[in-house]
Amino acid sequence: MPTYEYRCTKCGHAFETFQRFDDPPVTECPNCGAPVQKVFSSVGVVFKGSGFYSTDNHTSAKPPKPAKDAKKDAAPAKETKPAPAATATN
Repeated sequence: MPTYEYRCTKCGHAFETFQRFDDPPVTECPNCGAPVQKVFSSVGVVFKGSGFYSTDNHTSAKPPKPAKDAKKDAAPAKETKPAPAATATN
């Protein structure tokens, strides 16, 4: 059941009550019988699960897929000749 907070317009008494959604709202202060107002406060929101962060579900963040048959499409390796030996001069 939801918890509702009320405040008396005359004496300032604040109180909470548990009510179902279909219950009528409280109209009188339990202390003095004066009219009351419903107090609205901020609600904490927590986002859980995937899809709420900048790192989730971005196509640019995914590594590229390797090409099929990469060995067939690769260019042949060039042959390298050994470097000539350095000669020391005195």
